[in-house]
Amino acid sequence: MEKSLTATVLLSCTLLISLFVSSSAQTCGTYTFSNNQIYSTCTNLPQLSCSLHWNYHSSNMTADIAFRKTGASTSNWIAWALNPSGARMAGSQALVAYRRSNGSLYTYTTQVDGSGSMVPGSLSFEVPNITVDYSGGDMTIFATLKLTSGLLSTYQVWQEGPLSGDNPGPHSLSGENGQSVGSLDFVSGSVNSTGATSSKARKRNVHGVLNAVSWGILMPVGIIIARYLKVFKSAGPAWFYLHAICQTSGYAVGVAGWATGMKLGSDSPGITYDTHRNLGITIFALGTLQVLALLLRPKPDHKYRLYWNIYHHTVGYTTVILSIFNIFEGFDALDREKNWKKAYIGVLIFLGSVAVVLEAVTWMIVIKRKKTANSDKHANGVNGYGSRVQQTV
Repeated sequence: MEKSLTATVLLSCTLLISLFVSSSAQTCGTYTFSNNQIYSTCTNLPQLSCSLHWNYHSSNMTADIAFRKTGASTSNWIAWALNPSGARMAGSQALVAYRRSNGSLYTYTTQVDGSGSMVPGSLSFEVPNITVDYSGGDMTIFATLKLTSGLLSTYQVWQEGPLSGDNPGPHSLSGENGQSVGSLDFVSGSVNSTGATSSKARKRNVHGVLNAVSWGILMPVGIIIARYLKVFKSAGPAWFYLHAICQTSGYAVGVAGWATGMKLGSDSPGITYDTHRNLGITIFALGTLQVLALLLRPKPDHKYRLYWNIYHHTVGYTTVILSIFNIFEGFDALDREKNWKKAYIGVLIFLGSVAVVLEAVTWMIVIKRKKTANSDKHANGVNGYGSRVQQTV
């Protein structure tokens, strides 16, 4: 009984191992297409679980290609493109495919414009044949390309993104989506991955960190200091200097983050985050107004000080609220950085907890002081009345 059980376990393990090895060892060269098409050259692309297969015919400069996405989602579109102008999607000559909501497969050609739009249209070269197949969880675009001499060795770009109804929606710009570019030589069969977008990814990360730390952490900490520490008499004027340090340093770092964001926008034509960008400009303007307002701060006993306080508090709280919202907008753009989003949520929970505790403590202190002041006032009033009675007597 034990021997048979052991044999069964060993057999099961052997089968699982063999299946794992065979699935792991399956490269583009061992893949069999459903139409039994055979390609002389292929490459496993380094991102997005894709591969490219092709036959190049030097006699007429045509190439039969198959672009395959493994584990393709029916709620996503896929695309493969050539771009002699650079390693980017904007300006590329693309083949796009996806499954429509009615279940039919759809594929077409498009010249991706600067806005990232992928409207069906002709390419700069002929594509006499293009079809799409979806089987076994893989989606494959088959096409015949009539190449020009400038396209024999050029940049290639491949992407996937979500569908918006029956139309392609914007794809992610981070993670593997931000690195799915490379060079391709149809004649020699050489394929190289390019790190052209890695520096841009680093800039996005720097932009995100600078803004999260400045507008999203230093500014709220400065507000907490101003609201609660001044209640404690032992803090003296130190609360004001701490508040000023947090706000000015937060503004300085925030300006750097804002500048990197504007630079990223200018370096990425066709890639827009309208809400994130507009909020960023608004936050920068409000932050600048706050800094300039410090130069016009009236003295405590000035008749306009009340209005200045109202302005200062309103603009300050508005800036922080918009900043926190915009930081999450930025995390959505950096959608692979899920840990950053979780870490920032943890920071907000911590700051919120500190604010709640300090709110309760400071209210207790204020109420206690009012009671003490009323008691002293009452005691002084009684003593004064008694003295006056004695004097009249």
